[in-house]
Amino acid sequence: MHSARDNASRPAIAPLLLAIGLSASSFLTGTSALALSELQKTPGQVEQSAPGQGGDKPAPSPTSPGVPMPDPLVNSQAGQSNDKTPGAEDSSKPVEVIYDISKVPEPVRKMREQIVEAAASGDLERLRPLLGTGATQTQVTVGEPTDDPISALKDLSGDPEGDEILAILLDVISTGFVHVGQGTPDEMFVWPYFAEKDLKALTPPERVELLRIVTAGDLSDMQEFGGYNFYRLGITPDGKWKYFTAGD
Repeated sequence: MHSARDNASRPAIAPLLLAIGLSASSFLTGTSALALSELQKTPGQVEQSAPGQGGDKPAPSPTSPGVPMPDPLVNSQAGQSNDKTPGAEDSSKPVEVIYDISKVPEPVRKMREQIVEAAASGDLERLRPLLGTGATQTQVTVGEPTDDPISALKDLSGDPEGDEILAILLDVISTGFVHVGQGTPDEMFVWPYFAEKDLKALTPPERVELLRIVTAGDLSDMQEFGGYNFYRLGITPDGKWKYFTAGD
């Protein structure tokens, strides 16, 4: 049998056990948190030391040497071109459309000027001196050469006088043009530039310019066909009127 004095001298067991339990819980919690932080480290990740611990070296920045940045997008696309045009000398380069007639050799400029004057006169016969004869005669039909190019042009016109073909000639030679075949026997200045252009890649202004020569239905047919197949005109660098024909 115990007295009240004995009970007072004994330490309270319950509070003591509670304190021990809390200490153990704190220790286990800290260990678990440390283990979790260790598990979450990405393989190869460099552990960053706090200032003053393990040296004063700063953590590597994203732009530090040895960590290459992605190449600029423009560099990865250098040399690539989507404007690959049939008929161009180098299909990797866009066609250069020329509007300034002063950039062509003088014989080419002079021949173009004479063609424009003759066509604007409304008299088909005024083209005859420009068409040449024999081996140098201008080609006006596809296939075998004709004995009389003026007669052939009149037959191609929708009217008996040949006014329509003169109007087409003026429209064609009033567009921009291209210089093709440089340095070869086939070097030529060609009107219209659509003859060397991908018709599916035309800009809105180019479409409008082409529709001054052909109808919307013609353009749709050409896009399905794969290229311009209406009238085109070629003049050699030495001023010879080489051809005025329709077709591909």
